[in-house]
Amino acid sequence: MTAQGIAQLIVMFVALAVLCPPLGRYMARVYAHDPDGGPAPSPGDRVFLPVERAVYRLLRVAPRREQRWNVYALSLLGFSLFSVVVSYLILRVQGSLPLNPTDRVAVAPFGAFNAAVSFTTNTNWQWFSGEQTISHLSQMTAFTVQNFVSAAAGMAVAVAIIRGFARRQGRTLGNFWVDLVRGTLRILVPISFVGAVVLVGLGVTQNLRGDTTATTVDHSVTATVVDSNGRETSEPVTHQQIPGGPVASQVVIRDLGTNGGGFYNTNGAHPFENPNGWTNLLAPFLMLVIPFAFPFAFGRMVGQPRQGLVLLGVMVTLLAVSTLLMGFMETGGNPAVSELGASQASATSTVGGNLEGKETRFGPASCAMYGAAATGTSTGSVNCMHDSLTPAGGAVPMVLMMLGEVSPGGVGAGAMGILINALLAVFIAGLMVGRTPEYLGKKIQANEMKLVVLYIVAMPVTVLVLSALSVVLPTAVASMANPGPHGLSEVLYNFASAVNNNGSGFGGMNAGTDWYTLTQGIGMLAGRFLLIIPALAIGGSLVRKNKVPVTAGTFPTDSPLFFGLLTGVIVIVAGLTFFPALALGPVVEQLGL
Repeated sequence: MTAQGIAQLIVMFVALAVLCPPLGRYMARVYAHDPDGGPAPSPGDRVFLPVERAVYRLLRVAPRREQRWNVYALSLLGFSLFSVVVSYLILRVQGSLPLNPTDRVAVAPFGAFNAAVSFTTNTNWQWFSGEQTISHLSQMTAFTVQNFVSAAAGMAVAVAIIRGFARRQGRTLGNFWVDLVRGTLRILVPISFVGAVVLVGLGVTQNLRGDTTATTVDHSVTATVVDSNGRETSEPVTHQQIPGGPVASQVVIRDLGTNGGGFYNTNGAHPFENPNGWTNLLAPFLMLVIPFAFPFAFGRMVGQPRQGLVLLGVMVTLLAVSTLLMGFMETGGNPAVSELGASQASATSTVGGNLEGKETRFGPASCAMYGAAATGTSTGSVNCMHDSLTPAGGAVPMVLMMLGEVSPGGVGAGAMGILINALLAVFIAGLMVGRTPEYLGKKIQANEMKLVVLYIVAMPVTVLVLSALSVVLPTAVASMANPGPHGLSEVLYNFASAVNNNGSGFGGMNAGTDWYTLTQGIGMLAGRFLLIIPALAIGGSLVRKNKVPVTAGTFPTDSPLFFGLLTGVIVIVAGLTFFPALALGPVVEQLGL
């Protein structure tokens, strides 16, 4: 990587190191509970409590009444179903609703289903071009609202599971509605408000206008025009339509809530969403700040900060290694191009590199930083086209998703995923030493391990089955623009993105067909709820257990040894599951260069 690229990484990680610990401590206080039930006093009560009480009265929620894991899960499922239905209806009738200055028509049924599921599950996969398909009202209601509440729902689930580790011989994991409201009002809204103001100040578009007609300076560009007699003529382009809209307010929660998607089709590569180097640095920072703050919140909530630091170390290691690998692959360029003496170079990459599909403002190094952050979390926003990455470079974000979104994963989902992997790691350690495995003083027994296995296999089975069907069924094969290994890579990437609730796309194929809008919608639902429900069940099982005292035979889970074991378990499980498919896609394509 270039010196500039390394400097960007250092600046971002230093900023995260400074801000994540206090944010994690604040989050722990937001979700803290009194011993007699209900939310405990936390910073900002004078401002937030009146609003929260009004919301509780509207929803008819008793904030001091906690829920068992199954009631917590049913509340989440009911809220998600309601969100899908409302978002679907808005998209289906958007042509008849106000705040539609560009006269966008109703979205087709399968497409509306896919989009409603996508934003409800915190995926934000977009088969469409936002500025050409979605009205301003739909952007602000069906999409931006879901960006907030789907992220808050994921955070609520993670906190509920953490309570399962922290509490002794309890029966409840908190109240979903309280956790949803407090996470939205006290964490996501304040940071998003400040972030949106900063983005507007940095030049990101924010208005309610439609297209603005601009007179072009260069009239040498021509367009083909067909006259009334059917004859084609070339005319100079003298005017251009500049799309506007509420962009900054959506971009900030898109990144902060690790939602993904974009107001414009090219999202982070579009100059209206990402106009300069500061916004390009702020975006991955927003993606990472809450996922990296969660280990600090976890350590504080369980009363053992070192436990959180171990999880943080695994997250940082996986992300840092992936970022460097992707950076070296892209700045190194394509050897076949270099052999022809056509190595590409730019102001941001003095040693050349693969610039296809990249913004020349940012270059390959920035693409690696942004892409690794977007796929290491479940954000999915990109500032370069991943389909144009080198085969090995494209494999990195694909593998980051296949790890299960734990490096550091989405808001809430990442903490949930790494805790489930931690249970698997201590179980393996227990098998090796012949002891009943324990984590944070809770014995991990057969019931928990059955649920862990369900959690671990749900994602890869869904990805591989849907990918296999898509490369053999004629309806699905017709959507592929590229044959051979690269075509397989596109299919694998797109389903890994959907099922891991990431939302980024590899491109190179038509994902707007009925087959892909339906199957990816199913994949998003499976990737969200087939993982959340077993995870909540694990929390419900653990919360009933008492903590056993630490003895000389207890395996320490706050040590470098456990850090290595947990990292190895995550990498090996993903490798054993996905390596055969990867070998037929990006691996063989890279070897063929």
